[in-house]
Amino acid sequence: MSKYRWKNKHCQVIYSQFGLAIHQNDHQARRRFVEWAQNEIAIVPDFHKRILFSDEAHFWLNGYVNKQNCHIWSETNPQVYVETPLHPEKLIVWCALWADGIIGPYFFKNDEGHNVTVNGDRYRAMITNLFIPELNNHDVQELWFQQDGATCHTARATIDLLKDTSIFCGVM
Repeated sequence: MSKYRWKNKHCQVIYSQFGLAIHQNDHQARRRFVEWAQNEIAIVPDFHKRILFSDEAHFWLNGYVNKQNCHIWSETNPQVYVETPLHPEKLIVWCALWADGIIGPYFFKNDEGHNVTVNGDRYRAMITNLFIPELNNHDVQELWFQQDGATCHTARATIDLLKDTSIFCGVM
């Protein structure tokens, strides 16, 4: 973790940034991806419109805010400490963004309506019950579906479910 500060005439922004380690092979993999994307754009000019980005976010219901991506504006460093419960109740929300708009939000809840964490079964249920039906409402021929490396996203059953959907060209 490293600290960054930006100073203005009267205010400064103070935040923490968590970095991911960059490995030796990352540069080559990223370069291959860019070259692949450039080739796709040369073949299909509206290729960028066929990428659907998705992710989940956690919202704590006790007012806690994950300050990793927040900026605190102040004339001085506030040196504020906030006590929070060890396991506060939270809500997990999923959505997807693409050229045709936003799909979602989807709130992960159980049958009784209680907030739950995401696991493979719940993620696949969301794909089956919300995501795919929503895509079927659009005139979509081919899409690339981007998701991060969370276990529920990369599980064999999830990838197989997405591959069985004729809309998707691939999963990123």
